[in-house]
Amino acid sequence: MTEPTSATAADRAKWRRYLADERAEAAVYRELAARREGEEREILLALAAAEGRHEAHWLRLLDGDGEGTPRADIRTRILGSLARRFGSIFVLALAQRAEARSPYATDPDATPAMAADERIHGEVVRGLASRGRRRLAGTFRAAVFGANDGLVSNLALVLGIGATGVSSGVVLFTGIAGLLAGALSMGAGEYVSVRSQRELLEASAPDPTAREALVDLDVDANELALVYRARGMDEQDAAEHAALVVARVQAAGRGTAPTDALTVAEHDDDAVGTGLNAAISSFLFFASGALIPVLPYLFGMSGIAAVVTATVLVSIALLVTGAIVGLLSGASPLKRAVRQLSIGLGAAAVTYLLGLAFGTTLA
Repeated sequence: MTEPTSATAADRAKWRRYLADERAEAAVYRELAARREGEEREILLALAAAEGRHEAHWLRLLDGDGEGTPRADIRTRILGSLARRFGSIFVLALAQRAEARSPYATDPDATPAMAADERIHGEVVRGLASRGRRRLAGTFRAAVFGANDGLVSNLALVLGIGATGVSSGVVLFTGIAGLLAGALSMGAGEYVSVRSQRELLEASAPDPTAREALVDLDVDANELALVYRARGMDEQDAAEHAALVVARVQAAGRGTAPTDALTVAEHDDDAVGTGLNAAISSFLFFASGALIPVLPYLFGMSGIAAVVTATVLVSIALLVTGAIVGLLSGASPLKRAVRQLSIGLGAAAVTYLLGLAFGTTLA
């Protein structure tokens, strides 16, 4: 594609902006690739190469004149900075949202192939991000739930007790007791929950010794198809897959059945996490969240000043945790942050009002 003869200064400025963004996005993928190995590295380098092709398109329109190219947009620059420092799942989640905002679909100067590339890039990045989400799902869930529960439950406890009119010392020790009790309860609960989930999944896994019977199965009356149907395949797919597996096993001979011959879809142990990691994450994050509402009382504040300070600190923390969940889920960080804040403060407000009511009754 050559530069339109009617190109205006505004057109050329727009192409330079696109050129800067493509260069920055390619740099992001190269930075991420430098921190990966194997297949993920290859995929990220392929994405960088695709951005390079887009870069070449805008350079052609500019007759190779890349001078005066502005800085990339703020989102892409932030992505680049995060990729250089962390190279984490957060960057992939942000990149997923960035790819979804590509203007090429409605820009006549971009080719249909470029617009299609950007849409597919979003799906590629979504797939890479989902791998990272699965790897941290168990521990991350425990961390987020622990921090959120610590923030909300201890704020509610501190405000409810404080509203009854007791001294700040009583509020402080109540908050510390709530911190310890809640953190221990959360840690123990997460350990039992994750261990139980893993045990249930292990109980559902195929018996490894059962595959030894495959070599003697009747191909025409294939009982293996029933295994696949029981594990979710439809009848036709189960019959075809079972016949293929039995034929391969019998052709290879006794004792050669593959270890996954009875498996339809393996459960993902990484997505469950380990009981100990989940327990430790839940304990530490609950404790760190529960500490925040107590801080004003630890520093000697009391009365309405302590209540307001605790509420503000917890509100900030709720906004941060909500935004992090939004980023990792590929959703709007602002919406998740506001949702987290409204739920947390709503629960605390109820207990504060109940504390006021009880305080008036006791007085």
